[in-house]
Amino acid sequence: MKRSSIKDIARIAGVSVATVSYVLNKKEGQRISEETKKKIIEVAETINYIPNRNARSLKNNKSKLLGLIVADISNDFYSHIARKLEDKALQLGYSLIIGSSGENATKFEKLIELFSQQQVDGMIVAPVVGSEASLLKLIEKNYPVVTIDRYLKGINVSGVILNNIEIAETATDFLLKKNFDRIIYIGYDTKLEHLLDRQKGFESSISEFGADVLTENILVGIENVAEEVQTKLGDALGKKPKNTALYFSSNKLAVAGLAYLIKNKISVPQDVSVLAFDETEAYQLFPTKISYIKQPLEEMADEAITILDSQINQYSRTAKKITLSASLILQNSIK
Repeated sequence: MKRSSIKDIARIAGVSVATVSYVLNKKEGQRISEETKKKIIEVAETINYIPNRNARSLKNNKSKLLGLIVADISNDFYSHIARKLEDKALQLGYSLIIGSSGENATKFEKLIELFSQQQVDGMIVAPVVGSEASLLKLIEKNYPVVTIDRYLKGINVSGVILNNIEIAETATDFLLKKNFDRIIYIGYDTKLEHLLDRQKGFESSISEFGADVLTENILVGIENVAEEVQTKLGDALGKKPKNTALYFSSNKLAVAGLAYLIKNKISVPQDVSVLAFDETEAYQLFPTKISYIKQPLEEMADEAITILDSQINQYSRTAKKITLSASLILQNSIK
């Protein structure tokens, strides 16, 4: 059976193909009467016209597509949260298309443009450094958008984040009570607010502890993480570290650090204790069960999709910010 086309609609409605295209694709700036628009949509529905890209509902102008932009899909956190978001979206009748920005603001902007061309109903994004302008454009257009895991200072947009400062303080307090000779924080040299919050939580807990404790911050760039972590960790630990705690502020940093410990035959927890932010399946390859901070992925996904669906259906356009609590999972890596 021959598929109906825009040309068929134009012929039956007695208008140009361009006019049909403008109406069906909701292009602005064209003076087309409401009567003509109504006629084109009625004809399209009558002949069961379906766009090649996806079956958009002509009655409600909804594609039932959502866009998700993560920072790094190869990271277990983002791959797992993407799966949770997809499951929740499907429950509400949406399909999810996913893009990975690679921590690059230009790629982030291009993904937003691509998703807009795909006519997604809304987007869930993990913003990157320098992506403020791209987000502001969406907000100015009143486009349904929710940030997840991350936030940008000064941008008033709906979002779901973690209580990074509080959980970092809890984790650091726990380590301080263990009376280690040294506590080393391994984090990122970054402008990302959620990662800076983790460092603030660590430093706040140290400053309030009162007693003298030897601490050190190792900060690495987003690029060449494994190489930088292993080089700087080697300088900090030496060949025979004792009674030292390592607190990694992400699973990617932790995996790089654990590789260094294995390579240099440094025992956990006998020589050093390890606590990491976020879980990852890679921990299972390490002989000792790693203690970690667990993020509530299911709850994060539920909140993000619920907020976005509410925006899409215009139940609420007010920016809604949700902060969720993480939990400390203690296993065998801390003495």
